Amino acid sequence: MPDITWDPQGNIFISDGHINSRVAKFDKNGDWVKQWGNRGTGTGEFNTPHSIASDNQGNIYVADRGNRRIQVFDGGGNFLRQITIDLPIPPKVHQWMGNPLSAQAAAAQNGAPWAVCITPGSPQYLYSADAYPGRVYKLSLDGQVLGVLGRTGRQPKEFGWIHEIACPPENEIYVAELLNWRVQKLRLRPPK
Repeated sequence: MPDITWDPQGNIFISDGHINSRVAKFDKNGDWVKQWGNRGTGTGEFNTPHSIASDNQGNIYVADRGNRRIQVFDGGGNFLRQITIDLPIPPKVHQWMGNPLSAQAAAAQNGAPWAVCITPGSPQYLYSADAYPGRVYKLSLDGQVLGVLGRTGRQPKEFGWIHEIACPPENEIYVAELLNWRVQKLRLRPPK
């Protein structure tokens, strides 16, 4: 699934994940600039770059789903850092479908970014969603987890494979789910 983002200068970045494992960059007129990445586990390599977002400084956040990380690059494709979400798996996970996952399979999916978005304004926040255990994470741009919401399921605030996420203001998110065939609009209330 390709995804797209724009930097503050209007350059276009596409995560090209299921075939090429790369990021493609075009200028604001749609002319080819460059690409970076290929299939692998090393820095700057991808295993299903599934989603992409840009911050106010023009840094590019790539949801490297198969490698269970978000890689951050400058607008030229130079690696800056990586973010992993390493929270414990809840003791009881509502199994959406199929057989329960082995401990190893669950650990390989826990926190793996399927979709990312970055809020506008200042400060900016990064939202990321995984398929298992079906959570949405609110992070600072340096990767600190600030909040967690949800689990797998079909009820409100439960998710079935979030494939896209949008966060137009900080405390409002839209999540598009593949298995539930719906979009949920969620208004978040930060703790007081």
